[in-house]
Amino acid sequence: MSQTRYTSTAILLHWLMAVMLVCLFGVGFYMHGLPFSPLKLKIYSWHKWAGVTVFLLVWLRLVWRFGHRPPALPSGMGKPMRAMAHAGHLMLYLLMVAIPLSGWLMSSAKGVQTVYFGMLPLPDLIAPDQALGESLQRLHGLLNYLLAAVVAGHVAAALKHHLIDRDDVLTRMLPWRIKS
Repeated sequence: MSQTRYTSTAILLHWLMAVMLVCLFGVGFYMHGLPFSPLKLKIYSWHKWAGVTVFLLVWLRLVWRFGHRPPALPSGMGKPMRAMAHAGHLMLYLLMVAIPLSGWLMSSAKGVQTVYFGMLPLPDLIAPDQALGESLQRLHGLLNYLLAAVVAGHVAAALKHHLIDRDDVLTRMLPWRIKS
């Protein structure tokens, strides 16, 4: 018998990551325009702590996914749509690793150590280099906008499956069950 829903752990991790990523994007966008102040430094710290948490959670998600196969895609999906679904998920996972890593590298290059929850100093990944730090800051921003576009495509595809195709692709990831 094939599995029709994701596991409760996969669903929890999916929605936890979704909420965290939306919040991180919003906070990142907001804090970037703030004038230098103690508040800005505090928000940057919170943003970094949440980014490290996302980085850890994405690895937990990957371990869980490798140990627990997701439900099969609908049998009526054509080969090109299956390829796009797999490519979209791969992009999501790559970006969820690359974005916090680029932020960590940026902090290291700018000479600002990341201290997780103000208690656990993380090692700098590279030596301070302001020019590289600025380049990594631009990369971090671009990767975030790319993630926003991929997430928008992911949401649009889920809604298409639910509203047009009328299959269970969306409902099998919801924490509650609704009829498709």
